[in-house]
Amino acid sequence: MPHSLFKVLIHIVFSTKNRADLITSDIEDSLYAYIGGIIKNNNSKLIAAGGTANHIHLLVSIGKKTDVPDLIGDIKRDSSSWVKKQDTKFANFYWQKGYGAFSIGQSQVLMVVNYIKKQKEHHHKQSFEEEFRALLKKYELEYDEKYVWD
Repeated sequence: MPHSLFKVLIHIVFSTKNRADLITSDIEDSLYAYIGGIIKNNNSKLIAAGGTANHIHLLVSIGKKTDVPDLIGDIKRDSSSWVKKQDTKFANFYWQKGYGAFSIGQSQVLMVVNYIKKQKEHHHKQSFEEEFRALLKKYELEYDEKYVWD
């Protein structure tokens, strides 16, 4: 085969530190666009972004030479710095230390995109903590509760 073909889709989820409601409507769209640029600079593609005031979901098509933890580190570090520069009210903006990264198949893309787009509606009924625990259960990830939250 003359070419190496590669497609890996990752659903990434992380919150603000202590689930602080710091992702305001006035920066939300710009934040997702900025994150899209970070992802593009890492030879990957942002398919969908959404969330609430205290967390985000990203669906990313990972580049074939991209390391997922390095990508997430770049996203969190660079976007946190960008948010702080938007207004003094964001001086204490930080992301949580950890994250969730879940592989999905191509047949799940539309479902995950719709799930991400409906985050605000979804969270009228369920907290971020409940949602994250449900994702961990769905993907059969073992975890210790004391290491999930900061």
